[in-house]
Amino acid sequence: MFKFGDYVLNQQTGHLGKVIGYGHQLINDIQTVTLKVLVAETTNSQKYEFVVEDEISAWNPWCVASNLYKI
Repeated sequence: MFKFGDYVLNQQTGHLGKVIGYGHQLINDIQTVTLKVLVAETTNSQKYEFVVEDEISAWNPWCVASNLYKI
């Protein structure tokens, strides 16, 4: 389970952001727990922030330290 403030990566969309909440959605008549993530992107020197909500299973933990020195 993720905690508020954890950084996560969505393997399907590539969105990287900070966990800001939990939610739920009805998918195929099944109530599914979702994760709400604040995503920040920079385009043409402008910063955009938006919230993405997706099933918890779509998100993986992201550790800054382990991604700094990838070969």
